[in-house]
Amino acid sequence: MTASYVGKENNTVKFTMEFTAEEFEAAIQQTYLKQRGRIQVPGFRKGKAPRKIIETRYGSGIFFDDAIDQLLQENYPKALDELKIDPIARPKIDFDGDEKIEQGKGFKVVVEAEVAPEVDVKDYKGVKAERELKKVADNAVEDRLATLQKRNSRMIESEEPANWDDTVVLDYKGFIGDEQFEGGTAEDHSLVLGSNAFIPGFEAQLIGAKKGEEKDVVVTFPEEYHAENLAGKEAVFKCTIKDVKKEELPVIDDDFAKEVSEFDTLEELKADILKKAQEQVDKENESAGKEAALAKLCELNPVDIPEAMVNDEVEAMFDQFSQQMMSQGINVDMYCKYMNTTPEEMKKSFEEDAKKRVHTRLVVEAVAAKENMTVTAEEIEKEIEDLAAQYGMEKDRVKELLGSTNGIEKDLLRSKAVDFIYENAKLTEPKKEKKAPAKKAAKKTEEGKEEAPAEEAEKPKKTAKKTTKKATENTEE
Repeated sequence: MTASYVGKENNTVKFTMEFTAEEFEAAIQQTYLKQRGRIQVPGFRKGKAPRKIIETRYGSGIFFDDAIDQLLQENYPKALDELKIDPIARPKIDFDGDEKIEQGKGFKVVVEAEVAPEVDVKDYKGVKAERELKKVADNAVEDRLATLQKRNSRMIESEEPANWDDTVVLDYKGFIGDEQFEGGTAEDHSLVLGSNAFIPGFEAQLIGAKKGEEKDVVVTFPEEYHAENLAGKEAVFKCTIKDVKKEELPVIDDDFAKEVSEFDTLEELKADILKKAQEQVDKENESAGKEAALAKLCELNPVDIPEAMVNDEVEAMFDQFSQQMMSQGINVDMYCKYMNTTPEEMKKSFEEDAKKRVHTRLVVEAVAAKENMTVTAEEIEKEIEDLAAQYGMEKDRVKELLGSTNGIEKDLLRSKAVDFIYENAKLTEPKKEKKAPAKKAAKKTEEGKEEAPAEEAEKPKKTAKKTTKKATENTEE
């Protein structure tokens, strides 16, 4: 196959693919071998008829269409690589001229492929954008220590009355009137007061209960309760409190630090918490800075985005969303039904974000091209190693699944370009609006009249002095 570039008009690239008679004949023979088992010819067992007999009976071109399809499928990707063309939609393929396709001859096809628009990106160095800088919260260390303390707490039996956040262990039997109802009975059930695990009103009535106490809890089932025989009805739960357990929190000291971390002292643990909190904030600030710089750069470089690219991005976003739902055990069709929508409506709602994503990608790729950025084989290999470690797979298996490293190379190029834009951006914080000083209330005099505030009362005096002085000057004249 010989691929030749013809030209480009707007976003459409035209090129040809020419196949020799030998290539066409080999494809016809392969097609015959694949299909002969499905062709019945009188006088021959199924699959045993010679090719010439089949072509004589059904026509010499019986295998042409499939042979041509095979050649195109095998060679189209090769032509794209050779000519460095990256299409964004299915190509349009026509045969060259009116010449008939015949056995023993080669043929040529003309391919028209829509490609991404070329972006002559401007003003990408020193782009000015605003982003609000986050700071580590004043209570970040205390909050983290409290979380660790809570995580390492233990429940101890207590003789004191139950309170919120305590755990009560109880037996209970539920009655509607004098009849015990099915599903309303349990023994040694652990209930955290305040967890809202039971119907409204149940847990609150156990506040103050002690170990060994018997207590009737009276509640009304919600009208929308799932069991129709209980919905809206008043019930009595006869409860026996078998245990009250309260949370015991460990003391936050050096021993605590040793138990929950690799550090020997509490001060070392605090320093590490603060360091990690700062690192997290730095990452968030960097991410916000990149986002702000890219948004501004896209604003400065508008692009007419092809519909095909938007549609592809919408499909990719929908597939990603579907996979996220599946990972949580939720079918996307069921999700749509629950949200009273359809997959088509969801895709429609993705369109604006899809346009922004495509726009950003085109601008970033244009920066990478303008700066002649490249990706080394070592960088690609490192990325594959990271993917293998992330998914717990062998590196060769990752390569096998990827098939090609083109996707990784593009991602790394975009990442380099985004870093370049961010590092050269001029980022500032939004200016905070100054609040106007509050006017002082006027004081009332003994006669009940309002007296101007001190600052305002002073102004007439100054004016009066100037006026008197001017009058004096006029008199002297």
